[in-house]
Amino acid sequence: VQLQASGGGSVQAGGSLRLSCAPSGLSFNAYAMGWFRQAPGKEREFVAHISRGGTNTYYADVVKSRFTISRDSYDQAVYLEMHRLKPEDTAVYYCAATSASTWWHLEGTYRYWGKGTQVTVSS
Repeated sequence: VQLQASGGGSVQAGGSLRLSCAPSGLSFNAYAMGWFRQAPGKEREFVAHISRGGTNTYYADVVKSRFTISRDSYDQAVYLEMHRLKPEDTAVYYCAATSASTWWHLEGTYRYWGKGTQVTVSS
């Protein structure tokens, strides 16, 4: 199983980025997906989660109303649209997959992880 995240980059505060994650080697529709991030010197933290069918989404309070998670069954991919970015959003962003339907904000819930993509927001 591989999860390849892409779309990171450097932007100025107030800008936008769209991250993508395309899992391979697993049945995409059987897994809920999440995004986490890890800033320098900090622990990895939950960002957003989307259920298997895409009906339910959950966000960390610090990104709510700025970030949107979505998934596309045809493209077999999950996305994270990030708007009004702030310097404190600077981090390596990871996508992850889980077959669980609860405790979606916990790292241990996710079985598969991708390599991260760097997001840098300058002031």
